[in-house]
Amino acid sequence: MVCLDELPEFNRASLEVLRQPLEDRHITISRIKYSIDYPASFMFVASMNPCPCGYYGDATHRCVCTPGQIQRYMNKISGPLLDRIDIHCEIQAVPFAQLSQMQPGEPSAVIRERVIAARKIQEERFKPYKGIHSNAMMTERMLHEFAEPDAASLDMLRMAMERLKLSARAYSRILKVARTIADLEGSEQVHSHHIAEAIGYRNLDRGDWAERGI
Repeated sequence: MVCLDELPEFNRASLEVLRQPLEDRHITISRIKYSIDYPASFMFVASMNPCPCGYYGDATHRCVCTPGQIQRYMNKISGPLLDRIDIHCEIQAVPFAQLSQMQPGEPSAVIRERVIAARKIQEERFKPYKGIHSNAMMTERMLHEFAEPDAASLDMLRMAMERLKLSARAYSRILKVARTIADLEGSEQVHSHHIAEAIGYRNLDRGDWAERGI
């Protein structure tokens, strides 16, 4: 696992190097006389503030950044790199009044069992395929076999692609995440509500970040 905090503060050229291993799960180092290929399959986790001051969209603090500053901050992360990140989650601060009244949620042990069950489903699914053991590793052909959306889901995906101007790579990532959501639910088929949830995890694909005011 690779964890990067304050993602836009890293050198952009260094971040762009991550594109190949995130896509191909290997990295190639080339020199004048030779080229070496190394396996590089890893989980990439990153976090960032919504703007330079950190308060954009915060209901309790005033953001002092201009739209241009926010856009420049976001532009430090390229679209091709974002395309290769399966899930983008925007997290809002929870007011103290709500924190003090929160009820106990689902126990971690229960969630863990559900994740283990989903992983076993994937291991069984990909037994015939050498080197493939999870939904994230599916090829385009496998997507058609194991995550083919129905008519309602296709309409939803088409609208999302057009409205958010998503790339073909983002389309594939949505299907892989939707397949995983279905596995966690114990569903053999990928349904429209799985697709809808997967689309909802593509927050940073929205081009109006600096104007949304949320």
